[in-house]
Amino acid sequence: MTPSDNTQSMRGRSVLVTGATGGIGLETARELARRGAAVTVLGRNPEKTARVAAEIGAAGTLLADLAEMGQVRQVAAEFRDRVGSLDVLVNNAGAFYTTRQESREGVELTWALNHLAPFLLTRELLPLLRAGNAPRVVTVSSGAHVMGRIRFDDPEFRRGFGGWAAYGQSKLANILFTRELARRESWLQANTLHPGFVSTGFGQDSALFGQFSRLGITPEQGAQTSIHLAADPILVSGRYFVESREALPAPQALDDGAALRLWHLSEAYVGEEAPLPPKTAQSGQPVPH
Repeated sequence: MTPSDNTQSMRGRSVLVTGATGGIGLETARELARRGAAVTVLGRNPEKTARVAAEIGAAGTLLADLAEMGQVRQVAAEFRDRVGSLDVLVNNAGAFYTTRQESREGVELTWALNHLAPFLLTRELLPLLRAGNAPRVVTVSSGAHVMGRIRFDDPEFRRGFGGWAAYGQSKLANILFTRELARRESWLQANTLHPGFVSTGFGQDSALFGQFSRLGITPEQGAQTSIHLAADPILVSGRYFVESREALPAPQALDDGAALRLWHLSEAYVGEEAPLPPKTAQSGQPVPH
């Protein structure tokens, strides 16, 4: 990306990016750091995470396997203790699995990593965001949400697992979660996005993903909407973006009843809701959709 006059547009802002060691997560973290943000990169591999942090000039690193809720809680506590402030959370980490697998906690991996992890991490960091400056949560969804349905009676696909069905459900969950988050927390700007079909190592165990990835856009191009929602002036919350513009998601992503039901289901997975004192919307803060 060619440097522009926004080089210091994120100066003084604390940012956490998950899945930041490759693909669009890396490019998002790189650009936000270039714009002056104090970026903490969250990865799973110690050597790779340290190398990326040094490469992009990150402020710090965190290590966790986000498919395990115990590690999500632990890394959130570590971030609170070490950094102590947060203005922007980018929920970028995600994966596609062709076969059904479970985490060490016994939860199907697509559901755990793609949905429960951002749900819990965001919830755990809400107190820091509440104290932040014009706080934002950006969650990376996918156009694959159009084929998603929330299987409330079997979200882990214990019956009839299909990689695409599980992935589509998780990406639909990202949008429903974001809409309900925006509804509940009027002080917080929360949006989600489709990054485009990006040529990365994502879904490399899928032959179909592998075929199409060669035709995809670059990770740098795919990161632009995440960067836009994290850094540029935005006046809406609870919305879905494509190519840095607001777009209309599939009808099932606009079901407010399903969003509320999903929220309660997610709470049941991760434990009781942590109570927060009420906070009125700040002047100039976005109004939820």
